[in-house]
Amino acid sequence: MRILHTSDWHLGRTLHKVDLHEHQAAFLDWLVETVVERAVDVVVVPGDVYDRAVPAVSSVRLLDRALARMAEHTTVIITPGNHDSADRLGFGRELMRAGIHLLTDLPGIEHPVSVEDEYGEVLFFGLPYLEPDVARTALVGREEAPLARSHEAVTRAALDRVRERAAAHPGARTVVLAHTFVTGGEGSDSERDLSVGGVDSVPAGVLSGIDYLALGHLHGCQDLTATVGAPAWYSGSPLAFSFSERRHRKAVLLVELGERGQVEVERLATPVPRRLTELRGTLEEILAEGEEHGGDWVKAVVTDPARPAHLQERLREAFPELLLTEYAPEGREQGAAAPVVRREADPLEVIDQFLTDATGGAPSPAEHDVLEQAYAHVRREQAAS
Repeated sequence: MRILHTSDWHLGRTLHKVDLHEHQAAFLDWLVETVVERAVDVVVVPGDVYDRAVPAVSSVRLLDRALARMAEHTTVIITPGNHDSADRLGFGRELMRAGIHLLTDLPGIEHPVSVEDEYGEVLFFGLPYLEPDVARTALVGREEAPLARSHEAVTRAALDRVRERAAAHPGARTVVLAHTFVTGGEGSDSERDLSVGGVDSVPAGVLSGIDYLALGHLHGCQDLTATVGAPAWYSGSPLAFSFSERRHRKAVLLVELGERGQVEVERLATPVPRRLTELRGTLEEILAEGEEHGGDWVKAVVTDPARPAHLQERLREAFPELLLTEYAPEGREQGAAAPVVRREADPLEVIDQFLTDATGGAPSPAEHDVLEQAYAHVRREQAAS
């Protein structure tokens, strides 16, 4: 069986105020073409389809069109992530066309999607994002005490149900979609914190015993098979959502599931609209990189001792796709407390100190003269009124 594993689309997301809609649409077009070209039997999407619980109409329409096209060629199985609203994502699931399965609620854990291949039955179990405060009571009987308030406890209980259900299908292979942070995974700045009681991850051993574990939540494509003790991968997001992802190789995963114990995973690089590049140095050093990185999405970290004049304008001229600028002068002590302004302090001294802190250098005599004239003008205006 050929399975395509992709997750964390975050439809509706922006990148430092850049609308990614057209790039997400291009990815979904490519995804449908890949499904057809590689004769994919099942597409699995373990969560964060949308970027927010109440998605924009344009994002809903984008997903609707993509699912309609994929349903003509393959089976699609989707579970919600921590960014999705399970109820909204699952709305109308009973009316969905054949081939589209939205596994969005906790009772659905015990009702897998069954797909046959030449080796027999494959059971696809969908674990929606398990919010511990909700799942700790929903996963036990009415007369039972709630589970511990942790990701580990609720995930262990959900997997126990999966294994119990799978045991009723001797010989069936199991694929589990899970949106969670597995211990040993490498995160990035763009993922929402899942911490409960100071702990944000699930120990890898909780997830063992599955033929293939399709993970969602972390945005970097990574193999956790050695950590979990069973085939386990994060596909990662198809696009970058922060500069911390600039070294990621964005991908989807093509999984060849053979007889039990036979799993092969191939990374398929996704179409990336632009490189993300972080440039650090003096303004002149950064501007010298314009020829190589002029078409990139750029974060510029400027280290001149004094803040250069017309900084943004000069950077924007060299890098039309500049997204973020930071001023971090070298040699300046970081994290120092702001100076305390005393009531009796000379206002001009305060202004000089502010300018020094803001630009990294003391005002020149000419600048000080301008400030002094401006201050004198304000005092005269106040006296006249």
